[in-house]
Amino acid sequence: MDKNKRLKILYAMIAVSGVLLAQEYWVRSQGQAPIPYSRFQQLLAQGKVQEVVVDADTIQGVLKAPLETEPYQGRNRFVTTQVRPELAATLEKAGVTFTGRVDSNWFHTILSWVIPVALFGAMWVWLARRAGGAGGPGAGLMSIGKSKAKVYVETGVAVRFADVAGVDEAKAELEEVVSFLKDPKSYGRLGARMPKGVLLVGPPGTGKTLLARAVAGEAAVPFFSISGSEFVEMFVGVGAARVRDLFQQARLKAPCVIFIDELDALGRARGAYPGMGGHDEKEQTLNQLLAELDGFDPTTGIVLLGATNRPEVLDPALLRAGRFDRQVLVDRPDKLGRAQILAIHLRKVVVAPGLRVEEVAALTPGFTGADLANLVNEAALVATRRSAEHVSTEDFTAAIERIVAGLEKRNRLLNPMERRVVAHHEMGHAIVAAALSGSDPVHKISIIPRGIGALGYTIQRPTEDRYLMTRRELEAKMAVLLGGRAAEEMIFGHLSTGASDDISKVTDIARSMVARYGMFPRLGPLAYETEPNGFLGGMPQPQRRLYSEQTAHDIDVAIRELVEAAQAKARLVLEGSRGLLEEGARELLARETLAGDELQALLRRVPPAGEPPRAPASAA
Repeated sequence: MDKNKRLKILYAMIAVSGVLLAQEYWVRSQGQAPIPYSRFQQLLAQGKVQEVVVDADTIQGVLKAPLETEPYQGRNRFVTTQVRPELAATLEKAGVTFTGRVDSNWFHTILSWVIPVALFGAMWVWLARRAGGAGGPGAGLMSIGKSKAKVYVETGVAVRFADVAGVDEAKAELEEVVSFLKDPKSYGRLGARMPKGVLLVGPPGTGKTLLARAVAGEAAVPFFSISGSEFVEMFVGVGAARVRDLFQQARLKAPCVIFIDELDALGRARGAYPGMGGHDEKEQTLNQLLAELDGFDPTTGIVLLGATNRPEVLDPALLRAGRFDRQVLVDRPDKLGRAQILAIHLRKVVVAPGLRVEEVAALTPGFTGADLANLVNEAALVATRRSAEHVSTEDFTAAIERIVAGLEKRNRLLNPMERRVVAHHEMGHAIVAAALSGSDPVHKISIIPRGIGALGYTIQRPTEDRYLMTRRELEAKMAVLLGGRAAEEMIFGHLSTGASDDISKVTDIARSMVARYGMFPRLGPLAYETEPNGFLGGMPQPQRRLYSEQTAHDIDVAIRELVEAAQAKARLVLEGSRGLLEEGARELLARETLAGDELQALLRRVPPAGEPPRAPASAA
């Protein structure tokens, strides 16, 4: 129990005692002697009563002379309780001392006004809490300006830095902040100061909030956690008041860490969307945050952590030095990082003895930490469905297919002609990928429909993480995408709608090569278009065309030339391996899925582009 509650209880006890003492003093000051009714009759018969006041139950009076007997000696006022006359006469004849008694109804009287007041007070508190929202004891309209930050201490969070993997650089930055909080003198011996703010920037699911929780688990200081959207309410000025209250609480508990998740909800650039109406409340909240960041002393040990996946919409004043001193990129993990993340999540499942985490990590390029956690869970579910005793590599492969391509649609029945078209289409992708150098190796082919519109799929597994692609590799990727369309045209003499997604992807690649990468010689090393999306895949921004109509025509011609060249390259490869194409399609129609050694044995017979076809293995 805190000090304020103890003082309130003490004051209440003193007040009650004072009321009781005052009542006792008032009764004594009246000087009335409570006498039996028989004694009253004797005094009345002796003529010693001067006057009386009679009510329904009692008689109060004044004597002509004070009483001389104990314990009423010296009192001339009396009070007695009436007794029925017939009973009084009988008792008097028997010489019995008698008096009456009136039942006390003070308890019922108190309840008659205490209960309604208590019910009214309880109803008022309930309505106040309903109006103010659920915020625990004391929540309501009077506390609307209070901060909603949750406070954690060292024992309140079980996550540690050992539980975070794949983001070693970001973890090192935050480990330094934690060390600074624990031992500021050692870090400040050369005049360095603690950074005021650290902004965690990265795509969704990369572990920004997990890193903040690890800071809360490692640092032996209070940790304030709040979302940026919790500052803004329906009343103007509430957000600024909550920012002030948050920093006031932090100063009282310094050194400490403040973590604001989804900072873009609070720190959006002022005046960025002038045509969207007023934003006075958000701007006031942001202004108050900027003022607090400038105002608090860095030597007090308050560190502000922020997390966002949309840094491009933040106000520039929030990102300047002295406010968020460090901006830490929490990017998608590489192959080694994915293996480390998988190793952490695999502790919770029963895995097969021969499972190699590196092989699973190689199948998941571009996956974030959240995607990998979901992958492990999906693989465990797949193994559970087949009543297995452990999770194997096949379960991870099935889980990746489910995540990337969608759920199998075995009840979606295709007619024989559609199955033949899909089989030749997917085998065309695989053969072109096997023939062209720079293409990722094919891992699996299937004609089982998946997802919403995929009637088949070809999975390619990269051998390593790539951060740059050459023009030759991009052209090879375009040829692989058009391999299915070229196979349909070569075998059946007509085209289908199955290549619509492939054509869309090829067109995007060709446009990027011409307008963004400067890979078309006739148009020169110029960037005619910018990145279509924000820094981390935000809302698409409207494109501004800064070139003439003639240049636009030249760009369209260049894109068409690149796509047609890729189509011709795919057709040339398939014409040189037509026998393997038809053989692979027959195998695919019979088995629906090709993978592993059987698929590799077939694709090893595909000659590299520009070489004559290899003889079948049986003819060697």
